[in-house]
Amino acid sequence: MFTKKKNDLADITIIMDRSSSMSQCKEEAESGVNNFIKEQKEQKGEALFSFIQFDTQYEVLYKGIDLQDAGEFTLMPRGMTALLDAVGRGITETAERISKLTERPNLVIFVILTDGHENASSEFSREKIKTLIEKHQKEDNWQFTFLGANQDAFAEAGSMGINKDATMNYNIHNSHHVFSMASDNVSQMRSMSIAGANVVNEYTDKQREEAVGEKV
Repeated sequence: MFTKKKNDLADITIIMDRSSSMSQCKEEAESGVNNFIKEQKEQKGEALFSFIQFDTQYEVLYKGIDLQDAGEFTLMPRGMTALLDAVGRGITETAERISKLTERPNLVIFVILTDGHENASSEFSREKIKTLIEKHQKEDNWQFTFLGANQDAFAEAGSMGINKDATMNYNIHNSHHVFSMASDNVSQMRSMSIAGANVVNEYTDKQREEAVGEKV
């Protein structure tokens, strides 16, 4: 099958923790996600959108839909944190889906958000996740962003092969603001991709200070 990449097409996947501990930031997280979606709908170019939420279980709310068709998000916290399984399944399912497209996105972005440590995965190991992420970063230039609360996000992301520049620790009560910064980051990457420039995926020191500080 003949395929080509489309510069103004992005593929965006959110992988979001909905374990019980997320109840302490339910409203903040909901408003943050909904604002992220709203802002991305307003950006130049087209986007395919997937949304995965996980606890002990794995649920796909959207899978490669037109971003313009994404609706309101509601978070229902429950269960434990099977982070590795969610990331692993999300990556493999995205790779399979994109491989079947005649026009492939020039930019593939994952935004991973969790407020707790891995404690429930059974299918994917940390080593397997790192191999997957490093493969797609190197061979396909996929972009991965890791947002972590109540943990050392840099250690967690690094163990999975995600660059520290694209990683952010945050105060859980800043969930809305963190999603706003993630949206800004994604918007910049989309603009770079459309322009044919090298994509830079990184947060500034100022953004990191705001993320871990008092509620913004």
